[in-house]
Amino acid sequence: MKHIELKGNVREVGNKAVVKSIRKQGLVPCNIYGSGIENVLFTVTAKDLKSLTHTPNSYIVDLELDNGKKYKAVLHEVQWHPVTDEALHVDFLAVTEEKPVVINVPIVITGHSEGVKLGGKLLVSSRKLRISALIKDLPDTLEVDVTNLMIGKQIVAGDLHYDKINIVSPKATIICSVRATRATAQAQNA
Repeated sequence: MKHIELKGNVREVGNKAVVKSIRKQGLVPCNIYGSGIENVLFTVTAKDLKSLTHTPNSYIVDLELDNGKKYKAVLHEVQWHPVTDEALHVDFLAVTEEKPVVINVPIVITGHSEGVKLGGKLLVSSRKLRISALIKDLPDTLEVDVTNLMIGKQIVAGDLHYDKINIVSPKATIICSVRATRATAQAQNA
Protein backbone atom coordinates (compact mmCIF):
# COMPACT_ATOMS: atom_id res chain seq x y z
CA MET A 1 0.00 0.00 0.00
CA LYS A 2 1.15 3.54 -0.77
CA HIS A 3 2.49 5.74 2.00
CA ILE A 4 1.95 9.47 2.42
CA GLU A 5 3.94 11.76 4.73
CA LEU A 6 2.30 14.32 6.99
CA LYS A 7 4.07 16.75 9.32
CA GLY A 8 2.25 17.93 12.42
CA ASN A 9 2.71 20.22 15.40
CA VAL A 10 1.85 18.98 18.88
CA ARG A 11 -0.85 21.04 20.60
CA GLU A 12 -2.36 21.30 24.06
CA VAL A 13 -5.95 20.54 25.00
CA GLY A 14 -7.93 23.71 24.46
CA ASN A 15 -11.42 25.12 24.69
CA LYS A 16 -13.60 26.13 21.72
CA ALA A 17 -11.87 29.52 21.34
CA VAL A 18 -8.43 27.88 21.06
CA VAL A 19 -9.67 25.37 18.50
CA LYS A 20 -11.38 28.15 16.53
CA SER A 21 -8.15 30.18 16.39
CA ILE A 22 -6.27 27.06 15.21
CA ARG A 23 -8.73 26.68 12.31
CA LYS A 24 -8.42 30.39 11.40
CA GLN A 25 -4.68 29.85 10.89
CA GLY A 26 -5.43 27.23 8.20
CA LEU A 27 -4.70 24.31 10.53
CA VAL A 28 -6.83 21.27 11.32
CA PRO A 29 -6.90 19.84 14.87
CA CYS A 30 -6.03 16.12 14.89
CA ASN A 31 -5.70 13.27 17.32
CA ILE A 32 -3.76 10.00 17.10
CA TYR A 33 -4.47 7.01 19.29
CA GLY A 34 -4.06 3.26 19.26
CA SER A 35 -2.86 0.33 21.31
CA GLY A 36 0.42 0.96 23.07
CA ILE A 37 0.50 4.75 22.67
CA GLU A 38 -0.95 7.68 24.56
CA ASN A 39 -3.39 9.96 22.77
CA VAL A 40 -1.49 12.77 21.07
CA LEU A 41 -3.19 16.02 20.03
CA PHE A 42 -1.61 17.84 17.08
CA THR A 43 -2.39 20.04 14.08
CA VAL A 44 -1.65 19.71 10.35
CA THR A 45 -2.18 22.27 7.62
CA ALA A 46 -5.50 21.98 5.79
CA LYS A 47 -3.61 22.02 2.47
CA ASP A 48 -1.45 19.00 3.41
CA LEU A 49 -4.49 17.15 4.72
CA LYS A 50 -6.35 17.51 1.40
CA SER A 51 -3.81 15.24 -0.30
CA LEU A 52 -5.08 12.51 2.04
CA THR A 53 -8.81 13.28 2.29
CA HIS A 54 -9.62 14.44 -1.25
CA THR A 55 -8.54 11.32 -3.13
CA PRO A 56 -10.17 7.95 -3.81
CA ASN A 57 -6.94 6.20 -2.76
CA SER A 58 -6.15 4.82 0.68
CA TYR A 59 -2.79 5.41 2.32
CA ILE A 60 -0.66 4.43 5.28
CA VAL A 61 0.22 7.78 6.89
CA ASP A 62 3.82 8.34 8.00
CA LEU A 63 3.20 11.00 10.63
CA GLU A 64 6.11 13.11 11.85
CA LEU A 65 5.45 15.47 14.75
CA ASP A 66 7.54 18.51 15.73
CA ASN A 67 8.48 16.83 19.04
CA GLY A 68 10.55 14.28 17.04
CA LYS A 69 8.13 11.36 17.36
CA LYS A 70 7.08 9.37 14.29
CA TYR A 71 4.00 7.20 13.88
CA LYS A 72 2.52 4.90 11.25
CA ALA A 73 -1.22 5.47 11.11
CA VAL A 74 -4.37 5.19 9.03
CA LEU A 75 -7.08 7.79 8.61
CA HIS A 76 -9.79 6.71 11.05
CA GLU A 77 -12.45 9.43 11.02
CA VAL A 78 -12.93 12.93 9.62
CA GLN A 79 -15.49 15.44 10.87
CA TRP A 80 -16.60 17.74 8.04
CA HIS A 81 -18.14 21.20 8.14
CA PRO A 82 -21.77 20.77 6.96
CA VAL A 83 -21.70 23.75 4.58
CA THR A 84 -18.11 24.36 3.45
CA ASP A 85 -17.01 20.69 3.40
CA GLU A 86 -13.76 21.59 5.17
CA ALA A 87 -12.22 19.13 7.61
CA LEU A 88 -12.98 20.25 11.17
CA HIS A 89 -11.22 17.43 13.04
CA VAL A 90 -9.34 14.27 12.07
CA ASP A 91 -8.69 11.08 14.03
CA PHE A 92 -5.77 8.83 13.12
CA LEU A 93 -5.33 5.27 14.32
CA ALA A 94 -1.76 4.14 15.04
CA VAL A 95 -0.85 0.84 13.37
CA THR A 96 1.98 -1.67 13.71
CA GLU A 97 3.57 -4.22 11.37
CA GLU A 98 2.45 -7.15 13.59
CA LYS A 99 -1.29 -6.45 13.89
CA PRO A 100 -3.82 -6.50 11.04
CA VAL A 101 -5.04 -3.10 9.83
CA VAL A 102 -8.68 -2.44 8.93
CA ILE A 103 -8.91 0.04 6.05
CA ASN A 104 -11.10 0.97 3.07
CA VAL A 105 -9.48 0.05 -0.26
CA PRO A 106 -10.66 1.26 -3.70
CA ILE A 107 -12.21 -1.28 -6.10
CA VAL A 108 -11.09 -1.48 -9.74
CA ILE A 109 -13.51 -3.14 -12.19
CA THR A 110 -11.74 -5.19 -14.88
CA GLY A 111 -12.95 -7.13 -17.92
CA HIS A 112 -15.88 -6.68 -20.30
CA SER A 113 -19.12 -8.14 -18.98
CA GLU A 114 -21.00 -10.65 -21.16
CA GLY A 115 -24.25 -9.03 -20.01
CA VAL A 116 -23.09 -5.62 -21.26
CA LYS A 117 -22.16 -7.16 -24.64
CA LEU A 118 -25.76 -8.41 -24.85
CA GLY A 119 -27.09 -4.87 -24.26
CA GLY A 120 -27.24 -4.64 -20.47
CA LYS A 121 -25.91 -1.78 -18.37
CA LEU A 122 -23.15 -2.21 -15.79
CA LEU A 123 -23.98 -0.53 -12.46
CA VAL A 124 -21.15 -0.05 -9.95
CA SER A 125 -22.64 0.19 -6.45
CA SER A 126 -19.49 0.21 -4.29
CA ARG A 127 -16.28 2.11 -4.91
CA LYS A 128 -14.44 0.82 -1.81
CA LEU A 129 -14.36 -2.29 0.35
CA ARG A 130 -13.35 -2.48 4.01
CA ILE A 131 -10.61 -5.08 4.46
CA SER A 132 -8.28 -6.35 7.16
CA ALA A 133 -4.67 -7.41 6.54
CA LEU A 134 -1.12 -6.90 7.75
CA ILE A 135 0.52 -3.71 6.45
CA LYS A 136 2.86 -5.67 4.16
CA ASP A 137 -0.12 -7.47 2.54
CA LEU A 138 -2.35 -4.39 1.99
CA PRO A 139 -3.07 -3.80 -1.71
CA ASP A 140 -3.45 -0.35 -3.31
CA THR A 141 -6.64 -1.53 -5.06
CA LEU A 142 -8.86 -4.61 -5.22
CA GLU A 143 -9.55 -5.92 -8.71
CA VAL A 144 -13.01 -7.29 -9.49
CA ASP A 145 -13.34 -9.16 -12.80
CA VAL A 146 -16.81 -8.78 -14.37
CA THR A 147 -16.16 -10.84 -17.54
CA ASN A 148 -18.70 -13.58 -16.66
CA LEU A 149 -21.37 -11.24 -15.28
CA MET A 150 -24.68 -11.71 -17.14
CA ILE A 151 -27.84 -9.55 -17.30
CA GLY A 152 -29.72 -9.64 -13.99
CA LYS A 153 -26.69 -10.93 -12.04
CA GLN A 154 -24.54 -9.18 -9.44
CA ILE A 155 -21.24 -9.52 -7.60
CA VAL A 156 -21.37 -9.12 -3.82
CA ALA A 157 -18.53 -8.83 -1.28
CA GLY A 158 -19.10 -12.44 -0.20
CA ASP A 159 -18.19 -13.62 -3.74
CA LEU A 160 -14.70 -12.12 -3.54
CA HIS A 161 -11.61 -13.88 -2.18
CA TYR A 162 -8.04 -12.56 -1.97
CA ASP A 163 -4.86 -14.09 -0.55
CA LYS A 164 -3.88 -12.88 2.95
CA ILE A 165 -6.82 -10.42 3.04
CA ASN A 166 -10.06 -10.65 5.02
CA ILE A 167 -13.03 -8.68 3.71
CA VAL A 168 -14.68 -6.88 6.63
CA SER A 169 -17.52 -5.28 4.62
CA PRO A 170 -20.84 -7.14 4.98
CA LYS A 171 -21.02 -10.15 2.64
CA ALA A 172 -24.25 -8.82 1.10
CA THR A 173 -22.60 -5.54 -0.01
CA ILE A 174 -23.28 -5.25 -3.75
CA ILE A 175 -20.15 -4.39 -5.72
CA CYS A 176 -21.65 -4.26 -9.22
CA SER A 177 -24.51 -5.66 -11.28
CA VAL A 178 -25.74 -5.78 -14.87
CA ARG A 179 -29.26 -4.47 -15.38
CA ALA A 180 -31.44 -4.98 -18.43
CA THR A 181 -32.05 -1.81 -20.41
CA ARG A 182 -35.34 -0.93 -22.11
CA ALA A 183 -33.89 -1.98 -25.45
CA THR A 184 -32.92 -5.46 -24.17
CA ALA A 185 -36.32 -5.86 -22.45
CA GLN A 186 -38.18 -4.98 -25.67
CA ALA A 187 -35.97 -7.33 -27.69
CA GLN A 188 -36.76 -10.21 -25.30
CA ASN A 189 -40.54 -9.49 -25.47
CA ALA A 190 -40.60 -9.25 -29.27
